[in-house]
Amino acid sequence: MKILHVIASLAPRFGGPSKACFEMARAMAARGHEVSIFATNMDGADNLPLSDKMPEIRDGVALHIFPVSFPRFWKLSWPMARALAKAIPEADVVHIHSLYLFHDWVAGDLCHRFCVPYLLRPHGTLDPYLYHRHRWRKMVMEMLFQNRVTGRAGAMHYTSAEEMHLAQPFVGNAPGVVVANGLDMGEYERLPEKGSFRARYPETAGRQIILFFGRLSFKKGLDVLAEAFEKVSRASEGNGDDLHLVIAGPDDEGLAAPMAAHLEAAGLGGRVTFTGMLMGDDKLAALNDADLFVLPSFSENFGVSVIEALVCGLPVLISDRVNIWREVDSAGAGKVCPPEAGAFAENMKVMLADPAGLGQMGKNGKALVAKAYRWDKIAVELEGVYQRLCRGETAP
Repeated sequence: MKILHVIASLAPRFGGPSKACFEMARAMAARGHEVSIFATNMDGADNLPLSDKMPEIRDGVALHIFPVSFPRFWKLSWPMARALAKAIPEADVVHIHSLYLFHDWVAGDLCHRFCVPYLLRPHGTLDPYLYHRHRWRKMVMEMLFQNRVTGRAGAMHYTSAEEMHLAQPFVGNAPGVVVANGLDMGEYERLPEKGSFRARYPETAGRQIILFFGRLSFKKGLDVLAEAFEKVSRASEGNGDDLHLVIAGPDDEGLAAPMAAHLEAAGLGGRVTFTGMLMGDDKLAALNDADLFVLPSFSENFGVSVIEALVCGLPVLISDRVNIWREVDSAGAGKVCPPEAGAFAENMKVMLADPAGLGQMGKNGKALVAKAYRWDKIAVELEGVYQRLCRGETAP
């Protein structure tokens, strides 16, 4: 099959959606399909450099990257629109990522014009927490294009049953299919030497590391985490001197400074480290040296960082707004609670006081990822969805 993915950007700073799109495409290419990705070069407030050679072939996937222009919040790119008008008629199936953006409008309408089936992936935009945010602006876009693009989709692609359940009130009769995100297991087979992250950040020596790994975003519950860390520190025997909070991720929304100020005012400024975005071995070293991964999100359609922690044997404490929380809980790979400071503080305290329990959770997490979140397995399932759409069948 000729498979075309359309996404706003592949920049690593956009986290799970960008990572999942490329890895999904790579997994399908490994199965012998002809796979392309069309995206803009947006990279937060900056732009990724454009290649002189297009497409750039990476791991069997043809990358077509186009310049983004004003208004940037809409990820507008007329060069990409013109290229899509030529590429979509030649595709067997199109996979559109996210809603309420320029590429989603253009690709959806072009697919309809040329009778090419498409899968529409909302990436959490239909979670009630995000759906009602900027509602007036979204209502305009729904009237102009989004309702018809959603209504014409061969299927809505959700990455968890919870995401589909939360989205259903907002998609009318659009059929849905659940296919999870995955991981390339080879990336995690050989972790950096234990202690390499601590050696780079000596302030963590002798302390249990509580790790937040991901974009610093309003929806991630960083205010909850700061208050919870203050509470658990006050409740510990050494007034928190045996704990260290590591915040690893890009800060495009300016949330690091107020969080640092809060912890400094609480006398905990020396017990938190902001690393910025970590990639490659630096990321793996952090996951390998941490004692507990935390994610108190108010909304999380999947949580790629969660399964990255699990595959490294790191137990997790996540909110019940992270849509794979049921899977994590039933596997015994971590703990789940509401995104509230008191609940997170209490669970952190209990979990960190039980090293044996953490060790078992780590083993359970690795087993969960191996069973449910391998791209080589997920690609087979996704291939079946594409084939059904190409035959004109609706999603199951």
